[in-house]
Amino acid sequence: MENRRANALLRALAGQNAQGAVLVKPSNVRWLSGYMGEGLLVLTEKGMTVVTDFRYVEAAEKQAPGCAVRSIAAGVPHEKIAAEVLHEAGVKTAAFEDDVVTVRSMRALTDASERIAYEPLKTRPEKLRAVKDADEIAAIEEACGISCKAFERILEKIRPGVTEREIAFALEDEFRALGAEGTAFETIVAAGENGSLPHAIPGSRVIENGMLVTMDFGARVRGYCSDMTRTVAVGKISDEQKRVYDSVLEAHLRAMEAIRPGAVGRDVDEVARGYLRSCGYEFGHSLGHGVGLDIHEEPRLSTRSDDVLEPGNVVTDEPGVYLPGKCGCRIEDSVLVTKDGCRSLIPAAKELITL
Repeated sequence: MENRRANALLRALAGQNAQGAVLVKPSNVRWLSGYMGEGLLVLTEKGMTVVTDFRYVEAAEKQAPGCAVRSIAAGVPHEKIAAEVLHEAGVKTAAFEDDVVTVRSMRALTDASERIAYEPLKTRPEKLRAVKDADEIAAIEEACGISCKAFERILEKIRPGVTEREIAFALEDEFRALGAEGTAFETIVAAGENGSLPHAIPGSRVIENGMLVTMDFGARVRGYCSDMTRTVAVGKISDEQKRVYDSVLEAHLRAMEAIRPGAVGRDVDEVARGYLRSCGYEFGHSLGHGVGLDIHEEPRLSTRSDDVLEPGNVVTDEPGVYLPGKCGCRIEDSVLVTKDGCRSLIPAAKELITL
């Protein structure tokens, strides 16, 4: 098989004596085959097979020209066809995505293939996906560029009297106007006291003078995500709010200096976390995560992460401070790990913008 990614996964599977895999996670299916529709993908040493229904057969043939395509029929579900493909390839042990496959689907698969043993895949595709190739990096960087341009365009719309929801809609409209496929995730806009909610849902909260407004957003290009956060001030803010902002910015910059090949996730996390702790602040979430076809991927920058950074990783650097009932601030870049350090893919200014 000529597919480099599929061959890499087969080599990883050989370590657990598996000769094939059944994949249902859309991002893994797309990464391996190019197919973007519904169904599943069967990987064996003889090749890859997309199992779908008649609505997607033509699309599968175009998107995944290196794969066989088989369609389900009445009384013949995806799992039965997947089992047939595994049997035809002589597979004795197959891996499955134990983090996403339902009990019902797993039961259907085992009932259809009594002679095949199934073992957890243990996120092996995700581990391979953690190091991006040049095309993947280009797509992420393009998505980051669109996000930054959209941010610059909506700054003039952030003013007293505008709601969080209106800002979120304006950002998303700009994504599409600039050529994005859509959003990478649900846009977060949090004004004033709502800023203490790291994953606030944009609502009817009206922007007022003296507020910090945090926006966490990302565009999607060719399936790949960007992720950035900026916090801006509307009118004159308090000394406490300014101290919060300056502390988060310094933590963000210090973590950026620590992101390099060989760095361990928990150590990078501690650079930002330790600095904020010295300022009297704590934040409950991790410093960062990988970005790619999914908005949250490997490697992780967290207190428990043993992940070792490699060139080609794209991770976020997003420390934050959240003061319940008062305000919040987060600053985030998507960052590419290079051979000798790192490079931010987010050119937008980090210095406090006052509107």
